[in-house]
Amino acid sequence: MLEIVDVTADNVHEKGFFCMRSKPKSEGYKRKLSWLLKRFEEGLKLKVIEEDGQPKGFIEYLPIEHAWRTVEGENYLFIHCLWIVGRSKGKGYGKLLLNECLDDARRSHKSGVAIMTSSQTWLADQQYFIKNGFELVDHAPPSFELLVHRFDDKPHPVFIHGWEDRAAAYSEGITVFASDQCPYIYDAIATILEVAEERNLQANVIHLESAQNAKQAVSAYGVFNVTFNGKLLTYHPVHKRELNKLLDQALQL
Repeated sequence: MLEIVDVTADNVHEKGFFCMRSKPKSEGYKRKLSWLLKRFEEGLKLKVIEEDGQPKGFIEYLPIEHAWRTVEGENYLFIHCLWIVGRSKGKGYGKLLLNECLDDARRSHKSGVAIMTSSQTWLADQQYFIKNGFELVDHAPPSFELLVHRFDDKPHPVFIHGWEDRAAAYSEGITVFASDQCPYIYDAIATILEVAEERNLQANVIHLESAQNAKQAVSAYGVFNVTFNGKLLTYHPVHKRELNKLLDQALQL
């Protein structure tokens, strides 16, 4: 049996939030849980699709005014994540979840739904959304796109440009900008600090406490960014070997 479950403050302790479901005692999981409980109060929706009681994917979205990405707009819903796991892909589960969000937006008299995509990261590819009525409206380096599904002719959302200038303000050593929106970020911070210590590099962690903090991030992916000497180094968690490689390349520039 297929079922779409609304995860709320009342049942999130039972249902979890899909990611790191097998590690509920980990610090990353606990931080994401705390983050979610605050975001539910801001209108965040989390829906998990289950097949015979087993979670196969999820969608997380909220009003764009509270989106943790460098985007701005009015009266739109914004999708943080849409993910279907492994062998469950290709069965139409993603479209079912996407339609839940679109229907929610229409019921709420929103002007549309927006999402950030990328062909070079873990994020969904734009072609999937274009096939489902979205259109490309903005780009962000190095590989992000902003897509919208419009219901009316009101102004669509845009990226908040100026990433390089914002990064340049952090000109000494490594600076990590991190939130608890993704449960994998906590371990990523530990890896970065370990590498910084091994290489005798100055490192600083700035914890993003609100969507407004995230909207002023140094890349379009507002919830996790790492700069080195004033330039973006990475916007996704990396292993020690990859991080060392990125630092070596940056030092050669």
